[in-house]
Formats: sequence, C-alpha cells, structure tokens
Amino acid sequence: MKPIFTSLSPNTEKDDIFLALKLIFSPWKWKDRKASQKLEQKIKDYFNIKHAFVFNSGRSSLMAVLKALEIEPGKEILLQAFTCNAAVNPLLDAKLKPVFADIDDTLNIDPLSVKSKINQNTKAIMVQHTFGFPAQVEKILEIAKKNNLFLIEDNAHAFGASINGRLCGTFGDVTFLSFGRDKIISSIFGGAVITNNNEIAEKVEDFQQKINYPSAFWIFQQLLHPLLTNWLIIPFYSLNQYLGRIFLGGFHKLLFLSKSVYKKEKNGEIPFCFPKKMPGVLALLALNQMKKIEKFNEHRQEIADFYIKNLKNPNLKHVFSQSKERNVIFMRYPILSNLNTDDILKKGRLKKIFLNDGWRKSPIVPVDTKLEKMNYIQGSCLKAEKASNTIINLPTHINITKNKAKRIIDFLNNYGN
Repeated sequence: MKPIFTSLSPNTEKDDIFLALKLIFSPWKWKDRKASQKLEQKIKDYFNIKHAFVFNSGRSSLMAVLKALEIEPGKEILLQAFTCNAAVNPLLDAKLKPVFADIDDTLNIDPLSVKSKINQNTKAIMVQHTFGFPAQVEKILEIAKKNNLFLIEDNAHAFGASINGRLCGTFGDVTFLSFGRDKIISSIFGGAVITNNNEIAEKVEDFQQKINYPSAFWIFQQLLHPLLTNWLIIPFYSLNQYLGRIFLGGFHKLLFLSKSVYKKEKNGEIPFCFPKKMPGVLALLALNQMKKIEKFNEHRQEIADFYIKNLKNPNLKHVFSQSKERNVIFMRYPILSNLNTDDILKKGRLKKIFLNDGWRKSPIVPVDTKLEKMNYIQGSCLKAEKASNTIINLPTHINITKNKAKRIIDFLNNYGN
C-alpha cells in the first residue's frame, strides 16, 4: 500500500513537480521580480484588495507587518496559544512581548480571553484562522476598535475561507499569508502581506525593497523539495517507514532539503534566511497553484465531508463543520480523542498512515519549542494545552483520494476494538 501523509509535501501534483524540475535548470528566473509582481497582482485580484507584497515566507511577511506598524519595543501583542513558533518569533525579533489568549471550541482565539488580557501596554491583536476555520474575527474587530488596537490577521491556514461571503484576510488592518509546503497553496516557502491601508502598504513596500533575495543555495533547496520528496522519500516510505525516515533525515543533514521549521526558531530566534524577498521561481510555483485553488478547496471539502459522514468511533470527536455563515477551508480535518493519541499514531504508522503533522503535544508547536523563550507560561491557556494533547489532524490535500480517506476512517473506526 502507498503511504498516506498529512504534511509531507502534500499539495504537489505532477505539473508542480515538473515545473520545479524545469526551474532548477532556469537559474536566470530564480530572482525574477516580474514573476513576483504577477503573483502580487493575482493575490490582489483574488482578495479584491488594494495592496499585496510577496516575501519568501510567512515569517518574513509578519516581520514586514510589524515593521510597518512601528509599535514601540516592549509593548504587547495578543495572539492565541495553540500556534506555531513561526508566528511568535517575529514578535520577539521586533522586541515586542507576545501575550497568549486561550482558544474556543473551534481552536481559534477566544474573544472573552482576549478581553481579559488587554491592558495599557497592548497595541495589537493577531487573529489566526486555525486549519481554515474562520475565527470570531468580527467580535475581535469590535474589541480592537474599542481599545484602539491594530488587528493583524494570520491567514496562513485559510486562503479562501470566508464569513458571510467576505474572505478571511480582509477584516484586519493588515494580513499576512503563507505558502509553506503544507498550506492551502504551496511554493515550498513563501508568503505575502495584504492590506487596504495606504500608509501601511507604503511602509511594507519600503521594507520589501530594502531586503535582499535569499541565497541561490537556499532557492535550490526549495526547488529540490518536491522532486526528492515525491521521487525518493515517499517511495522509500512505501517500502519501509524506517527507510523513509533515514532518507528524509539524510537529505536534511546533507542540506539537500531545508526543514519547515529551523532549529533556531525553537529557541526564539530568526534564522539567516528571513526576512527576504520572494524568489521569482517560488512565485512561479505559487502562480501555478493559484490556478488550481478552487479545485484544491473543493477537494478538501469533499474529503472533509467524507470524514464527517463516516467517522463513527465514539472516542473521536469532530471539531469543525460547514455553516451558512462560515465557509471553512479544511487545511486539515482535526479530531479530538480521549484515547492515547501517541498510540493511535503509532498503530497508524504500522498501516502506512502517517498522521503526525507536528501540530500537537504543545501549545506552541513544534513540540520541542522552548516555551519559556516564547514568553508562554505553562498552565495559562488550559483549553489550548488540552487540545494540543488530544488532537489528531487528518489530511485533506489533493493527494488524498477517497480510497485513502477510507483507509484512514477504517483504521480509526476499528481502533480500540
């Protein structure tokens, strides 16, 4: 049986892989600004927004946002627990203090928790639409206006999600996007800032113009990712999971591949490759995926519907569902379990079902992130901590067929019997 992954280069189809191969042998396109400008226009058209600026990652994009907002060092930014350290480190780098609010039942920031955390040092609220489920951003917006705070939207998970027909990412003063390898659209690394605020846009553009492109070697690493993952690593996982791990780890050690989260980031530091401009070749990969975004999101909905209808194990709890008001983009399909999730994942691996996507076991992921470096106080966000210890994320990406989804459901429904 072919292995099933939640997050190992999930979005790549044959056209994406061969485009990456072609671009490896087109070094004159690696730093082509025209491709980046074309991507910026596509993003503006998609969101029907005035300004868009692309960068080499969501981190770089958030760094540009914080620079543009010119918040005084030492001031506080509210964001949710159960997030990635990539959303925290740019705050630390800007000498700002992250303050964590707890989550609601949709794994998003809880407005009541936000209200309880605001003080005279609070300058902004950052709203994450977790796994593509729109947060209560309307309520957060009211709180932000009442307290004269900036509202930053973290739309890394929710490209295409909407509330009453209005796209997530268009509610805040400014929004950052991510095109990481496991996001709604992927260019391996990549990100963008969008805004309707002319003053913020001018400062983001100035920031973008002053930074450099990443090194040619870093660009080469990213172009190699879909090739090595699909042509070598996944086939070796098909033979044996340990063989697959050896090759994946080996390519990381040999620096043929970069990790999605760098070691420095787990200690509250920004790696050398951020912030940078978006390389033209990564913009071309993102443009190719933009052509397919409706297909991708319809597919995610179909797979989510399949999970909703067929997951029957009483020890596994559904988290998300569609509603007339909120259009969910299922970057993942999260479930919560009162069973031992480590054992579930271990048993799954024996059936070549790899469900550990790293979003678990810590209120700030990955699990080996140093929480004290993030300014997180253990026990301060109990719902987020509980969710991180009970969650399993099911894959919804374009390479999950109905047959693969059925394999996952059959395994989960039979677990414990």
